[in-house]
Amino acid sequence: MNNIYDAAIVGAGPAGAFFARELAMLCPDLSVILIDGQSEENKKPCGGLLAPDAQRILAELDLTLPKNILSDPQIFSVETIDLTAKCVRYYQRHYLNMDRFAFDKWLISLVPDSVTKIGARVRDIKQEGGHYTLSLSAFDSTTHSILAKAVIGADGGGSIVRRKLIGRTLPQYVSIQEWYENKGQRLPYYSCIFDKATSESCSWTIHKDAYAMFGGAFEKQGCREAFETQKLRLEAFLGSKFGKVIKREACLVTSPRRFKDFCIGKPSVYLLGEAAGFISASSFEGISSAILSAKLLAEAFGESGAHEKIARLYKRKTLKLRLKLFTKIFKRWVLCTPILRYAIMKSGIQSIKK
Repeated sequence: MNNIYDAAIVGAGPAGAFFARELAMLCPDLSVILIDGQSEENKKPCGGLLAPDAQRILAELDLTLPKNILSDPQIFSVETIDLTAKCVRYYQRHYLNMDRFAFDKWLISLVPDSVTKIGARVRDIKQEGGHYTLSLSAFDSTTHSILAKAVIGADGGGSIVRRKLIGRTLPQYVSIQEWYENKGQRLPYYSCIFDKATSESCSWTIHKDAYAMFGGAFEKQGCREAFETQKLRLEAFLGSKFGKVIKREACLVTSPRRFKDFCIGKPSVYLLGEAAGFISASSFEGISSAILSAKLLAEAFGESGAHEKIARLYKRKTLKLRLKLFTKIFKRWVLCTPILRYAIMKSGIQSIKK
């Protein structure tokens, strides 16, 4: 590894991997390291649905998904369930069902060999003079220390880059998700669940190949108890047990509440995707914003080599994205207000019949 890198990218999910690819093509003279914190044993919990906005960005770049990334079944509607009001509606959706870990690895495979890649977790970051020192714990149990002139935080809801170098924290939930063997139990192929008794946010079910999943976003205090209670309430509503738990996973997920929650970082410290607050407050969909913000920051690097100007360009380029995500905050407020949600569902507006 180099003595000092021009850019250290923390996180190799859609935001980090896509940024590394674009940066290597636009700025081939920069020395770049991509730090991948995921492993087979340490995957990011995710429903693994690719939204239309993300599909469109991939199409614009002439990228096509390998079929081994896709999961069965492909889903064309969401079953929206209000457990309190006992109301159900169906709405058309156009997501691609996929293996999220395989998707991330595919994006990493597109990163040129000119980018140094390492599998490790970042344990600490310090600014020292004109550079940053990153302390790493590699998956082979070795420790490393690297130096970088710029740090890019693409490390999700619990971003150590945002926490250590920016300091502006985001509202967060604990996302808990369980996997079950799919034995034909009554579990919607894809659903969005609201239950004011256990969560101020939403939950979901998704079928994925031989498995069925149930997960949700819960307030940190008492999150496990709330998850189990909602699970029992949903089982009673559906009239079917989920079955034996194959695995359980959890992570922090951000939920922006104000426009200033969207934070692009500062000169020489840039935030991408969920680390920047670029995630839908209403659905927790973040892949499309991760890829788009990565593309925009790479463009800013390509247009200027000075970090002060890169930061200004990135802020300007992301304005449209930030405004769009701001509307999702209002949408979340509507959907998570029981009386408003019930009125919308009861009206049947934009729903489909089954």
